[in-house]
Amino acid sequence: MLRVKAGDLDPMSLLFERYHRPLLGFLFRMTGQRDVSEDLVQNVFYRMLKYRHTFTGKGEFRAWMYQMARNALADHAKQIRRAGYPKDVADVAEKLAGGPEADAALAQAQELDALQEALNALPDEYREVLVLSRFQELKYEEIARVLQTTEGAVKVRVHRALNKLRSLFLEIENGKAHNL
Repeated sequence: MLRVKAGDLDPMSLLFERYHRPLLGFLFRMTGQRDVSEDLVQNVFYRMLKYRHTFTGKGEFRAWMYQMARNALADHAKQIRRAGYPKDVADVAEKLAGGPEADAALAQAQELDALQEALNALPDEYREVLVLSRFQELKYEEIARVLQTTEGAVKVRVHRALNKLRSLFLEIENGKAHNL
């Protein structure tokens, strides 16, 4: 990124190749919408070019990139309020119908859907730290830089987020069991 900052734009394609998938994963888990997430990834790389002068090289590139992603996500949220998250259990069930392990696979898909529903129900600040730590595999120190807070605060937030996720997941699972 320091080369890009200095005006050599060729390394930008390498950065895109290396980081567009993890960035897409983060944004998809935050928005729940693939098309929107793909657009946001493009927006983040555009911003990285536009604001390359803000990269100091003192911190890790990923922290700076995820900060750009958070800003793009915040700007998107200001423009459009999320209407909800797509449910794709029906798609999974349709694909698995007729297979020898269809029941087990469907049960697993339903459990994953309940987990995704619980993750989507979390407040943004909790969902964000879980996505960054568990799915994007950022260290707490990196997350602290992204969120501009302390590592201790990140640990507390992750702990609270996991507890809230667990309780939401159990509520969803119990609600589905009662509806059967």
